[in-house]
Amino acid sequence: MTVSASATTINNDTILSGVPEGLDALVLTQLARQAGTETAPGIILHVARDDRRLDALEHALAFFAPNQRVISIPAWDTVPYDRVGPNAEITAKRITSLAKLVMGGRKEPTIVLTTVNAILQKLPPRNFIRQALRPMAAGQRIDMNKLMQRLDAAGFVRTGQVMDPGEFAVRGGILDLYPPGRLSPVRLDFFGDTLESIKSFDAETQRTSKLVQKLVLMPISEVAYGPEGEKLFRAGYVELFGGNTGDDPLYQAVTAGQRYPGVEHWLPLFHGSLETLFDYVAGSDISFDHSADEAVRRRFDQIKEHYEARLEGLEAAKFGAAPYKPVPPDQMFMSGAEWKFALDALHVRRFSPFEQSPGAQADSAKVRSYLGRAARTFAA
Repeated sequence: MTVSASATTINNDTILSGVPEGLDALVLTQLARQAGTETAPGIILHVARDDRRLDALEHALAFFAPNQRVISIPAWDTVPYDRVGPNAEITAKRITSLAKLVMGGRKEPTIVLTTVNAILQKLPPRNFIRQALRPMAAGQRIDMNKLMQRLDAAGFVRTGQVMDPGEFAVRGGILDLYPPGRLSPVRLDFFGDTLESIKSFDAETQRTSKLVQKLVLMPISEVAYGPEGEKLFRAGYVELFGGNTGDDPLYQAVTAGQRYPGVEHWLPLFHGSLETLFDYVAGSDISFDHSADEAVRRRFDQIKEHYEARLEGLEAAKFGAAPYKPVPPDQMFMSGAEWKFALDALHVRRFSPFEQSPGAQADSAKVRSYLGRAARTFAA
């Protein structure tokens, strides 16, 4: 299936008019193919307004181009400066997608899908993801104790029985593990220091099924746990908030090597520096959902509002809650200046469901019309 477009000269900003929701997935597929060269497949980054639109685009792309490589990076399901961390499944999906971008080796056109909330939030550096990746296969010699230490540093939690992503359990020479990037957990069977087999199993029945030929171990959290990460956290925390940490439950928990609820919201302190999604997909074109600009402005306002609320400490004053010391917004999120600088260096396409004349100027942006219109709905 193809879509005819009335092409115009493309400058840094282009409005793709006549592209209602539904048609945008097909247009994205074509743009990804056109972005490539003879030696390098194309890659484009598309920013959806919200999680609902992200999910809709994933399903539409699966229909229009089932063989298209799509990498989806959702946002955390929390508000800025929350007291709870993101859902484990969402974190696992984010880590898996970031690992795919880091590993490279792209052999086909790729569409990277994300949301406004996700792209404005900074990410762990690519080197953190790269160093945490470890391929495993049957026959390898692996020290189980060192593997458990590695899992702990990667954010996994030891439990009695593995049920959810990010958990691992040990029984004798068997290590059960639910790593990111898999639909089911895996069972590692050891004989001494030799990994004899890797099998997937059902989390409900705990029964093994098929053999897994190769497994890539990756972190389950964006936080750098372990001695090095904790050292960076303590130094950064004291530098930002001072040395009076005696009654600070967050500082005490991290110092003791414990997991603190919502510690992800202090992510910058666990890394030397953070990066952005633009660093992970350097050189790619970018496109935006209709009305995404309004969503960006709302997100900036929300970040500012929640940061100022934490500074006022209303929870501690009214309810006796533990003190909350938020990291500055420009450490955790992109600033307005960083956002503008990143977009100025890219070819930006903005989808619009409304029809405009090809070649017309709209806010100094060129217009490319796809002549699409929303069909009548018979859902009722």
